[in-house]
Amino acid sequence: MLETSDLMLYCTALVAAYLLPGPDMVLITHTTLERGRRAGLATAAGLASARSLHVLASGLGLAALLQTHPLALDALRWLGAAYLLWLAWRILPRSTPSTATPVAAAPSQAPGAGRAYGRGLLTNLLNPKAFMFCGLLLPQFVQPGGNLEMQYLILGALLVAWGCVFDLAYVLVAGLVAKQGRSPSTGPRRVCAGFFVLTALRLMQG
Repeated sequence: MLETSDLMLYCTALVAAYLLPGPDMVLITHTTLERGRRAGLATAAGLASARSLHVLASGLGLAALLQTHPLALDALRWLGAAYLLWLAWRILPRSTPSTATPVAAAPSQAPGAGRAYGRGLLTNLLNPKAFMFCGLLLPQFVQPGGNLEMQYLILGALLVAWGCVFDLAYVLVAGLVAKQGRSPSTGPRRVCAGFFVLTALRLMQG
């Protein structure tokens, strides 16, 4: 079975990974600021679902399979990069002929909870770095002599649980900022879009 020291080391690695800024953090923060906590929570649910699928794929050996088939990994990288570029284009502020009521028009243009969930799911699911992180980290802590299924279940549950903790913290903080009553400005949206573009360029470079 899993040793306590190994579990502590594993959790430390997860915390360090979730503290690093990435597409997931930017997306959930932007969504909460723009659409409120409900949309932010829906995005968090999408991210959690994607991480669960990553864990399942790792248990099935799909991550190792991608490592031995570079073309498949390249296809996933380019697909993820294309999706991030599409996200960047979607969240960029649009110039409109009339500037009298831009804030009032915003709610009808932004995605609801269902689409927020889908964005969270696809952003993480199409990120090969998140996929390979899960596929490479989990096996390092599996003890060959023990119950492999139970170990994968425990390690996978911890990975998803820690992700939920950080995602909920980001939703809470962004929700508190949004409560200040300030209308969403174009500056943060441009920053988020720029971050997605930079991440997409990094994925293209491999």
